[in-house]
Amino acid sequence: MKKILFSLLIVPASYNSVQAQSLDEILNGVQQIAADKGLIKATQTTTTYKKEPTPSSFLGNEEIGSGLREALKLGAQTATHNLSATNGFFGNQLIKILMPPEVQKIETKMRQFGMGNIVDKAILSMNRAAEDASLQALPILVNAITSFTIQDGMRILKGGDNAATELLKTKTTVQIAAAFRPIITQSMNKFNVEQLWAQVFTVYNSLPIIKSHVNTDLPNYVTERALNGLFISVAAEEKKIRLDPIGTGSDIIARVFGSKK
Repeated sequence: MKKILFSLLIVPASYNSVQAQSLDEILNGVQQIAADKGLIKATQTTTTYKKEPTPSSFLGNEEIGSGLREALKLGAQTATHNLSATNGFFGNQLIKILMPPEVQKIETKMRQFGMGNIVDKAILSMNRAAEDASLQALPILVNAITSFTIQDGMRILKGGDNAATELLKTKTTVQIAAAFRPIITQSMNKFNVEQLWAQVFTVYNSLPIIKSHVNTDLPNYVTERALNGLFISVAAEEKKIRLDPIGTGSDIIARVFGSKK
């Protein structure tokens, strides 16, 4: 019997030595030969393949929350840094602050009357005010981000490219606007926005063809447009992070957002 078993082990090994079989293949061959010779009873095994859990199932709520907050903070930091640079608003056609829609016809008329230079200065000053205020908005955004709950975090993780930004906007716009407006007003004063606006429409209102005058109060408008530009920029950064979490250089962000891949 020992000789038979020994020969059974030697045969498949020597026969397939050139083919470099795996150990499993050799053992299966031995088992089959033994079964054919009646030395053992052939058995049939059934392998059941279990679906592996998704990577996110290995992440705890605390880790998911930490990754999402870090990603949002990174997005807010990048967005506010870019917006606060010279031409951060003025040089970006997507968020550049223009004259309010209701007075754009007036702007056209003023340019026709040779007052385009005054209008251009007013537009530039509004954008400079928004650029000046943007970096100071970062602490407000970060404070809002840290208040997100675990439930918020799961909604963000399972949401679209700008899910975090939309949630941030929904939950905090009123508070951020209230805190942001004084900064905008201060920046507007620094860049003489209201004075330039008043100059534009004082001249315009004095034209004999004008039947209705225009209100020269701008803080609400500039604050609204600055916040809109801010959220658009944060959303763009969030999308970049979702597309390339590893590129952020953050292990926790890569693990959390990479778990969706």
